[in-house]
Parts: sequence; C-alpha cells; structure tokens
Amino acid sequence: MQKSHLSKQRRVLNFLYSGKSITPTQAKTKFGVKNLRACISSIRDMVETYGNWEITNEGGSYSMFDTHPGRRSYDFNRDGTRTLIS
Repeated sequence: MQKSHLSKQRRVLNFLYSGKSITPTQAKTKFGVKNLRACISSIRDMVETYGNWEITNEGGSYSMFDTHPGRRSYDFNRDGTRTLIS
C-alpha cells in the first residue's frame, strides 16, 4: 500500500490544526518550508474564507484558532478531504 504524499502546505496546516504553533525555523526543519510567510498566506486564504478559523502571528510564531468552537457537522481528514461527523 502506497502512502499518500501530502504537500508541505497541507502538512503545515495539519500541524496548526492540531493546536500547535510554528516558527519559520520549525517549518523549515520539520516540513522543508523555506518561506513560511508565503505558506501561511496561502493557508490563511483557504481557512479564513468562511470565518471559521483565524491565523495569528505572535512574536514570529503562527497559530490557528477556531473562531466558532462548538459542535460542527463536518470536519477535514488529514489529507484534506471533507468528512461528515455523526
């Protein structure tokens, strides 16, 4: 069975989604991201579109917060596919 390949951007998004924050040095070491600011810009466009998530930068460390915590009817798998929560 072949393991699916996730993009660097998707791996950073998964990392932020897990509640952790990331610095440019960590992004380069863990995921090979050379320009975290550009990567975050793309992720921000994706996750802040509907107002459910917000990405913040505090002291050079990026974090992602759920702006509407509570029960949701859907979630996203680690590979980016959308799934229904029962």
